Amino acid sequence: MVLTSDGNDSHPKQKSRPRPASRKGSPREAPEKTGIAPRQVAARLLAAVVDRRVSLDGMLDAENGNPGYRALREADRALVRAVLNTSLRHLPRIQAIIDSLVETPLPEGARSLYHILVVAAAQILYLDVPDHSAVDLAVEQARSDPRSRRFAGLVNAVLRRLAREKASHLTATHAVPVTPPWFFDRLSEVYGPERAAQISDSQLEPVAIDLTVKGDPQGWASRLGGRLLPTGSVRLPAFAGRVPDLEGFAAGEWWVQDAAASIPARLFPDLAGCRVADLCAAPGGKTAQLAQAGAVVTALDQSTNRLKRLEGNLARLGLSAETTATNLLEFRPAEPFDAVLLDAPCSSTGTIRRHPDVLWTKGPADIEKLARLQERLLLHAMGLVRSGGHLVFSNCSLDPIEGEEMVARVLAGASGWSRVPLDPADWPGLEEAISPLGEFRTTPDMLKGEEGFPGGLDGFYAVLLQRH
Repeated sequence: MVLTSDGNDSHPKQKSRPRPASRKGSPREAPEKTGIAPRQVAARLLAAVVDRRVSLDGMLDAENGNPGYRALREADRALVRAVLNTSLRHLPRIQAIIDSLVETPLPEGARSLYHILVVAAAQILYLDVPDHSAVDLAVEQARSDPRSRRFAGLVNAVLRRLAREKASHLTATHAVPVTPPWFFDRLSEVYGPERAAQISDSQLEPVAIDLTVKGDPQGWASRLGGRLLPTGSVRLPAFAGRVPDLEGFAAGEWWVQDAAASIPARLFPDLAGCRVADLCAAPGGKTAQLAQAGAVVTALDQSTNRLKRLEGNLARLGLSAETTATNLLEFRPAEPFDAVLLDAPCSSTGTIRRHPDVLWTKGPADIEKLARLQERLLLHAMGLVRSGGHLVFSNCSLDPIEGEEMVARVLAGASGWSRVPLDPADWPGLEEAISPLGEFRTTPDMLKGEEGFPGGLDGFYAVLLQRH
């Protein structure tokens, strides 16, 4: 049995039509329902991501983020984050389900209605929210929005049916890729359809918390109940506490850093006593690795605020580096460095497990544009290295346009430079991440989970170069 937009029973095969709900008079003023505010904020922020390509991180910043979000109490903020991350991780499937329940396409200008439906569907399908609450609050949300008020009956009908039939809809959409079509097509082109599906589905897995430790990684893995990874990182088991409350944080014995993000700084030969520049350094995880390895580090970043954060992180760890706020392309030191690390700005498509909004705020044109910027940055960085010195180029993109292809093009036109091939035998457990040319290429589906521990890691590209 299906409910039409006016709430009446109809034939089981009939779909709900987006016709206005009939209501007499103007809506009555009533106290705001408990729980509606975080749903309203979630719908607005979802619209900002999907329709205006606004990054989620900035809007969810506790100090400078979206005013509506900042006005919520912490429990409601947590709900907003859960709804947004869930909606974005499953959005193509949610879209397919909504389309199957609404016979006539939603009218032009009904985007607010669409986001109300997505937010409610995410709760019904994937979150531990009572179905009746999700439906009731979505209907109230539609009624309180002048743009969607006339479709409150439709919202009620569609979501009540979804709540009854959720199992069948989840089964029917199981094969729908959870990444946008443009990205899934690109993954298929680069990695093949089977790997593309694995990489795409990896964003549905729980996100791991990895630590880079200053020393004795096996000992810290034992103390924290963690798992030692092939990168030397310590992966924490799933837990509900606060990271700063864990043993060793206050004493500066470790810092949070995805296992893949720790790889680039580990590619250099011995750095003890070497002068090293960490370009695009903030928030400082790689800077800390270089300093811990005994290097004399100069950390650069364009943002003064980000450098302050880096300095605070180093202070907690008892490490030091010279910091310089500058545009990298304008940085011309008095003498070249022994080594340079360039973790370049990129599309961040390798971080979809942590940042599912990335795939909805960027597209193919952004990747091409960023690759051109990376080429300029790499060419400038190469001029900062002394003869015989090393350079590591890395980023967290999954696209070879920003990695292998760009580096190959630069090397083809640069005399006196070559790759230093990495040996898979030096990376037991991650041998598959070393390419035939000796470059690093991790993908989010690598590092399978073990009992009590999430799997996966960020997608990263890294290559070690040497100037002759």
